[in-house]
Amino acid sequence: MSLPEPPVKQADRPLEFAMAQCHLVLAARNETALNQLADECRELGAEVIVVVTNVTDPKAMIQLANTANDWKTGLYAWINNAGVLAAGPFDETPIEVHTQVVQTNLLGYMNGAHAVLPIFKAQGYGVLINNISIGGFLPVPYGAGYTASKFGLRGFSEALKGELAEWPDIFVCDLFPAFLDTPGILHSANYTGKALKPAPPVYDPKRVAQVMVKAAQDPSSNTYVGSASLALKLSHAIFPEIMTKATGFVMRRYFKAAEPIASTSGNLFNTVDYGMSTNGGFGLPGEPKAHRKYILGALVTGLAAGFYLFNKR
Repeated sequence: MSLPEPPVKQADRPLEFAMAQCHLVLAARNETALNQLADECRELGAEVIVVVTNVTDPKAMIQLANTANDWKTGLYAWINNAGVLAAGPFDETPIEVHTQVVQTNLLGYMNGAHAVLPIFKAQGYGVLINNISIGGFLPVPYGAGYTASKFGLRGFSEALKGELAEWPDIFVCDLFPAFLDTPGILHSANYTGKALKPAPPVYDPKRVAQVMVKAAQDPSSNTYVGSASLALKLSHAIFPEIMTKATGFVMRRYFKAAEPIASTSGNLFNTVDYGMSTNGGFGLPGEPKAHRKYILGALVTGLAAGFYLFNKR
């Protein structure tokens, strides 16, 4: 059975799926933010319903999948996109914080897949999109729980692809973006004592949205969003110990210069009412190619620091 023509088309601005006038089911914990987004999507011609859902609740995720499936004529694509961050020395960060990161980033995606796959199998087709992050390949010192969740998520998705090989019209698409200009880092749990900022280059999140649209149209197993993403993956694959030590070295240097901040659990356990826009204000100007000098500079600095630390052993 061939995959049906997907109900989306490529677009080049934010709210990509809405502009294609898709039928959208929006789910998150924050009902106010969901309703605001739903209104924006409706203004662009999409039909939308909102289902307040916590991805860490397996029963709620099953209810979400069933609601989406019953609303129109089946469920074509499901996007796992929940992600939280906790930063701080591993042993100085409360264990319940690490647990919640894993509950959201890893088990939340597993809950979503577990809820939607029976529907996909019953109808014989479907696209499952997992927004993973380059953190699925590159460890993040002072973010051990985050790294555990992302490495685990990549492994889970790979195993799932092996299981679904006998279902040729059910696709699992993994996305690995580099740092994105979203408010996510502002919402993170932070036990470093310092204000956090993403390391350049920082990409416009609409690029990920466009890739999601393309994945729904033309599914691909793995997609790296931003030149830095693939460069970081390859660098760690070739020099794993050097890259890991260099990352920790660069982060410690940053902490020395960063502004002090009180510890916070961010949005891990509850929603927040700040930083609710699409962009976080960290982006760098220019087209994607303009980031290449930052990519090269970051890699050279990181490798130099890594070689220094390696030789100091």
